[in-house]
Amino acid sequence: MSAAPPRRPSIAGRLARQLLLISVFWALLAGLCVWLVVQEEVDELLDETLQASSQVLGQLLRQQAPMPAEVADGDDLSTHFAWQLVGPDGTLLHRSPLAPVKAWKLPPGFSDWADDGTDGDDWRVHVRPLPTAAGPGWLMVAQTSAERKEVRTRVGLASAFSALLVGGLCMVWLNRRARQELEPLDQLTVALAQYDPLDSRQLLPEQQRRELVEIRAAVLDLGQRLAQRVANERAFSAHAAHALRTPLAGMDAQLAMALREAPPEARGRLQRTREAADRLRRVVTALLTLFRTGMSLRWQRLDLIELLSMLPLPDGLALDMPEEAWVDADPDLLAAALINLLDNAWRHRATRLVLRCHALPGGGAVLEIADNGEGVPDWQRVDLNDALERQQYEGRMGLGLMMADLVARAHGGDLRLPAATEGFVVAMRLGPAPD
Repeated sequence: MSAAPPRRPSIAGRLARQLLLISVFWALLAGLCVWLVVQEEVDELLDETLQASSQVLGQLLRQQAPMPAEVADGDDLSTHFAWQLVGPDGTLLHRSPLAPVKAWKLPPGFSDWADDGTDGDDWRVHVRPLPTAAGPGWLMVAQTSAERKEVRTRVGLASAFSALLVGGLCMVWLNRRARQELEPLDQLTVALAQYDPLDSRQLLPEQQRRELVEIRAAVLDLGQRLAQRVANERAFSAHAAHALRTPLAGMDAQLAMALREAPPEARGRLQRTREAADRLRRVVTALLTLFRTGMSLRWQRLDLIELLSMLPLPDGLALDMPEEAWVDADPDLLAAALINLLDNAWRHRATRLVLRCHALPGGGAVLEIADNGEGVPDWQRVDLNDALERQQYEGRMGLGLMMADLVARAHGGDLRLPAATEGFVVAMRLGPAPD
């Protein structure tokens, strides 16, 4: 039994997942960009703050009375900012509480000072010239690198989180809008999957969206043209089968009379001609049955043994059947498939067929027909199974197997060719009858 194909997700679901991934990517990218921009801006703002503090402190120091070089560290109110006043010779003249006791030796402007083990902190320092009593000096205003890193991290995380939050809300809104917009397309897809253009009673649901209205109209027009073409082909095939059946019956009667009256040396050729005409009659009967039903099933509870007893069996072909075999199927379609399978076995020199019928646990049945004919090589059997599974009949099999597979699929089943030690085996699976 072939496994049912996995159900594909809806168009709205697939697009919503794609939009979700795209939105997550752009939200992360936006958050990263915000983080980098904020880091740069915060660094610039902190540097400007140091520069402004240096200007203010320079003005205050010019107006201040002389101060001792040593200042008590206990008077400090902040451990993150410090300043030093360095003389022309590089000696430390004044410093703020908790500022390093060793003078910074840095060029004018902004510089980073790494601790040499005596201070314990790394600093970002702004250096500007400032006159002192001893001559031109340098005012150095600094902030700890740890404090700057903490500020950048806090501001960056807050900004990135805000960007991600806004992106997430937009993503949810966009996902919901996409599902709403694509819901009619999903509904139309489901309707198209169940649409049968050959069933005149079945129509596609009306659509409100303009683009879907045009799609629906195009599908209906295509379905009408397809239905008309199939109807014409069925009518032609049915008329051709009807037109052939009567002459074939007359040919068989004439050949039977000629066979009785012919001399012994001509009877073999006449017998082969009559067998060919009989085979052609069986094929025409099967085709007539198939096109009369048009694959529109009329499910019935059938006695398989009684059905086989009414079929035109080839001469010289014995059929072994079980005592009892019941199936749910369309009698005309099943008869057409069995006629072709029996004819196939006879053409491949089979003299005996064995019919088995197995009920399936979930409903339905498997009809297995084994013959003692010529059979086929294993590689050809594998190729035939592949053609049946793909429904690629042209050039790979004859009418009998193709028709039997079509009938089995119309019943919700399929046709398979199991391995056989001798002869040829055909397994036709029929699905359960609808409730």
